[in-house]
Amino acid sequence: MLRPRKMKRIEMTVLRNDVNAVIEYLGRHEAMHFGESEDSGESADAARVRELLDKLRSGAEFLGIGLPAEPAADSSLPSETEESLAGRLCAAIESLKARESAVRQEKQRTEETFNEAKAFANLNAPFSDLDQLSYLTLRVGRLDPRGQAELKERLTGRAVIIPLGGEGGDRVLAASSRKGRFALDSELKKYSFESIAIPENYQGVPDELLSGLKQRLENVERDIEKINGEKEQMKNEAQAALRRLAASLLMALAAERLKSRLTSTANIYLLSGWAAQDTVAQIAAGISNITGGRTAIRVYTPDEIPEVREGSEKVPVSLKHGAFVKGFEGVVFSYGAPLYGTIDPTPLVAIFFTLLFGIMFGDVGQGLVLLLAGILAGKSGPKMFSGLGKYASPLVAVGISSMVMGFLNGEVFTSEDLLVAPTRAITGFLTGHPVDRILHIMPLAEKGGSVKKLFYFFGFTIGMGIILNSVGLIINIVNRCIMKKYEAAFFAKTGIAGLLVFWYALFIALRCILGGRFEYYDIAGIAVPALCIFFGPAIWRCIAREKPILQHGLMSFIMEGFVEILETASTYISNTVSFLRVGAFALSHAVLSYIVFWSSEEIARSGGGPAGPVSALLIVIFGNVVIIVLEGMIVAIQVVRLQYYEFFSKFFTETGVEFSPFRFRKK
Repeated sequence: MLRPRKMKRIEMTVLRNDVNAVIEYLGRHEAMHFGESEDSGESADAARVRELLDKLRSGAEFLGIGLPAEPAADSSLPSETEESLAGRLCAAIESLKARESAVRQEKQRTEETFNEAKAFANLNAPFSDLDQLSYLTLRVGRLDPRGQAELKERLTGRAVIIPLGGEGGDRVLAASSRKGRFALDSELKKYSFESIAIPENYQGVPDELLSGLKQRLENVERDIEKINGEKEQMKNEAQAALRRLAASLLMALAAERLKSRLTSTANIYLLSGWAAQDTVAQIAAGISNITGGRTAIRVYTPDEIPEVREGSEKVPVSLKHGAFVKGFEGVVFSYGAPLYGTIDPTPLVAIFFTLLFGIMFGDVGQGLVLLLAGILAGKSGPKMFSGLGKYASPLVAVGISSMVMGFLNGEVFTSEDLLVAPTRAITGFLTGHPVDRILHIMPLAEKGGSVKKLFYFFGFTIGMGIILNSVGLIINIVNRCIMKKYEAAFFAKTGIAGLLVFWYALFIALRCILGGRFEYYDIAGIAVPALCIFFGPAIWRCIAREKPILQHGLMSFIMEGFVEILETASTYISNTVSFLRVGAFALSHAVLSYIVFWSSEEIARSGGGPAGPVSALLIVIFGNVVIIVLEGMIVAIQVVRLQYYEFFSKFFTETGVEFSPFRFRKK
């Protein structure tokens, strides 16, 4: 298919009660492109769902549960019951989280107080002076047991209350940091705290304080263990529910964000978007089925949309290809989407990419590695290679292409000997003249080799460039005619006039190479299309009856014409000569392979004992890994560069919009 899929504009009037079901259907089937719209801010419903989802994520993180980053294939929009369940789970987790935080803070304060009290336990100083000798503030006295719990809660984070026993359980010790002593004294006063006088000759810290702090620390540690047990139990019980609810809320958030962009009233929503023509009937039937026929659906062709006719809206482009071509869509879309209705270059990109890569990376063994990598990255391959899935078909294609080129130049993992026998057998059977290798990339390394063969190879690569440039120009001409931009189609340097200049110049060059000479009529062959480029704007304005003929004046017209001619000549020369890099990289690949092969052979011959063959094997393995990884990447980059600058630049003068349907899961 050399044209993008035909698109239709669908407008659906959906009742408010049905809109969630419709959006879920469209998101699951990835059927409609709604395009971009101005950001109108987050709706209240979207904010509510996002807030609940954030709480769910926070709770899952606390429990050590990993939540999905996108909905599962079987996820659905959450019901009110499920949202309520999510809220209850979040509340339960938050309660446990708060208890753990409070207990851990209590443990930290108690540990700090206990450690500091121990430091002064044997201090030879009156207890009354400890307040001046440390960062610790201590208060010992009586406090009504009924108020101890409330006071303890009020002092959370600022002080520790330690029961010391005594008659009626009213003796306590309060400890805080030095900077918190004023707050401590203020709170103690509110609860009628009565200080107990410590004997003047009492030395160090009371044993009751140390034993009370130690007991309190043990109690806190038991509380932490209990909370950890509850936490593990909650994790086991809530793990599946949290993941399921998170996936549903992700769908709900996407749906609410879409709804906030739609035109709506109190009772209905208007959904308007693009869909491929061959899916419209299926979409209409599916929507009608889930809503019981309560949805009004209208379908329009692009020509019926005023915004499309005026050029303010572009029809999204959807491409439909087989597995081989589809793998190369990324190369096209990374440069830009073709305009709707124009030629789809992806099949040609797939063919040229595969051929050019194989020419520059010819080796049966290395190509086999790429082929196997592509097979492993496919749908039936191991999950560990699933991240390379989109590169599966390109890897298979370039792997086969490299293997074919490797057979022609006789290389297997840089070895030049393994294919000699089968190549001689095949060529002898077909031609009667057996040869060691069919194609000589490095003729000087061969007995009786000639540089002339290398020149033929470089001539072949230039021929590839001529074909690629010509195809790009033809695509541009066709596209311009489709878009009814006839001036650019006929008189531009990338139009028919430029193509004729290019082809006739090549005809002259080829005739001279074959022994001919430049003839007088060649002047006309070059001059006529060149003059069409020079006078093209004026000629078109005459045809279109537009005035003035010279829109920007005579001098500007002459200057623009000369610049256009010079740019035409320089562009076509550089774009054609640029393909010499294909031969250069093929030669560099052959040289690098020869170095690896020669090095391993020399070491195998010169090394004594088993060390020689082992070292040679290591060199072969390491050399092939370097070539496959490093040179493979360089060759791929060069092929992409040739596609971008020598091919796409001919017709990608304006880009379109890629079809990006509403979906819940990533592409």
